[in-house]
Amino acid sequence: MTQPTEPPPGCPAHGRAPLSGPRFQTEPTQLYREMRRDHGAVAPVVLDGDIPAWLVLGYREVHQLTSDPVLFSRDSDLWSQWENIPDDWPLLPMIGRKQPSILYTVGARHVERARMISDALEAVDPFALKRYAEEFADELIDRFCSKGGTDIIAEYAMLLPARVLARIYGFGDALGHALVGSINDMIDGRERALAGQQHLATSMFQLLADKHEEPGDDVATRMLADTGGFTDEEIAQDLMVMMAAGHQPTADWMGNSLRLMLIDDRFAASLSGGRHSVAEAMNEVLWEDTPTQNIAGRWASRDTHLGGRHIQAGDLLLLGIAAANADPQIRTDGSALTGGNNAFLSFGHGEHRCPFPAQETAEVIARTGIEVLLDRLPDIDLAVSAEQLTRRPSPWLRGLTDLPVAFTPTPAAGPVIGGQQ
Repeated sequence: MTQPTEPPPGCPAHGRAPLSGPRFQTEPTQLYREMRRDHGAVAPVVLDGDIPAWLVLGYREVHQLTSDPVLFSRDSDLWSQWENIPDDWPLLPMIGRKQPSILYTVGARHVERARMISDALEAVDPFALKRYAEEFADELIDRFCSKGGTDIIAEYAMLLPARVLARIYGFGDALGHALVGSINDMIDGRERALAGQQHLATSMFQLLADKHEEPGDDVATRMLADTGGFTDEEIAQDLMVMMAAGHQPTADWMGNSLRLMLIDDRFAASLSGGRHSVAEAMNEVLWEDTPTQNIAGRWASRDTHLGGRHIQAGDLLLLGIAAANADPQIRTDGSALTGGNNAFLSFGHGEHRCPFPAQETAEVIARTGIEVLLDRLPDIDLAVSAEQLTRRPSPWLRGLTDLPVAFTPTPAAGPVIGGQQ
């Protein structure tokens, strides 16, 4: 059935759903279902400051959108709303203008930058990556294992990815933890978003200055040595994207997977050392509870139609990843998808999707973090009822605010010396 080309008249709240509010925290699946029922595969939404946009809810429509980078461009200069965007708009770190990062680069230059990033990440020794993840996981668990309980989000999942990424990128270990707060502030899109972005940028430029003076076997050094002729500003911007996109979604992937494993009897085997259940839980989360809910964005380079909607040149379209993964047109039986089906859109699609080496890095960190935790604390269990668990209210990333757990106290393993603890 063809959808109306314009939202219904009247109050903006009736025509355009706000892309904010508690329902993104409490019941996003139902919210997306209602939006699809009321508006079809492409829904009119409003961002902070009454800025209009489109949220693409349909799997096929997201696929179409991301398959045509000319019609639906990543060039944010095309946006028709820039004159209405204040300098302190909290979503600027998520929807930037004239940012020289790979996110907003198009055409042949984007292809070349994606190659540079992939090459730099692919050169990371996979055994070293896993070793770093295990090392930091053990160090973090040592801090709380003797207490018999902790908040897995604050004390573990929110710390591990940034620590590992900071090391492979070339930061000293002390700086990895300090970057976490800045990344979280930037992604949450609230009052501290711009300050978080600035701190992360300063840290990246300092890293590059250090690597010019003293190169190392790390991602930053390899990016500087690339023959593509990239400026320090371009590399710093790309490192910011890599750090933000690599840390928070991976932390939420860990948290969401552990939550599933602790509340769903299908994954009970993993709590006694089973490995297959860990992989299945992580895969199911990417379908049912993906950390990346919505992505900004694409801009129409000319007037067009998508999902029965008339899209005007300069309109902003947001990728509704979570809604698309649950699209009843492709999920006709509504069943959970485990066992290796990876047709989800959680890593994006098309030429701007997350580079494969970055996906592999995130999976190694998340899976290693979960496995080490279950090895060290095999009787771990929720310390509250599942109904008491809450989510951050962000419409962009879906993760737990906390995950209180209880377990039998165990002694700290201590530092690794000569390969043995």
